[in-house]
Amino acid sequence: MATRHQVRQCVVSLLYAKEMGSEMEHFSDDFLEEKKIRNDQKSFTISLYNGILENLSSIDEQLDNYLGKWKIGEIGSVERQILRLGAYEMRYSDIDSAIAINEAVILANELASESSIKLINGVLDAIAKDKK
Repeated sequence: MATRHQVRQCVVSLLYAKEMGSEMEHFSDDFLEEKKIRNDQKSFTISLYNGILENLSSIDEQLDNYLGKWKIGEIGSVERQILRLGAYEMRYSDIDSAIAINEAVILANELASESSIKLINGVLDAIAKDKK
């Protein structure tokens, strides 16, 4: 059974693939099967993915407010997807903010540059502080 961290990795990958123009209809099912994301974890993955897409403009607007001199469209695609996932989990789910931030930082450590880790941590931490 896949872990929630593996589910989040898949969500970031699916968001990235969609942004790069992949045909998602069959790709997502094939990708999740390849990664052995099944049953409840598949439902969780699809829920996160669809939730982010349904709230994308609101999430991006919120992230723009915390990115300082940048806008969400000006940062790297992988970093953008990690931020979207973290912001979505903090705003639209019952996941504790500390867990969402920690997961985002781990994903950044695995998938992005060292400077991106600091950016992602800082932006999501600021969102969490304002949420309180």
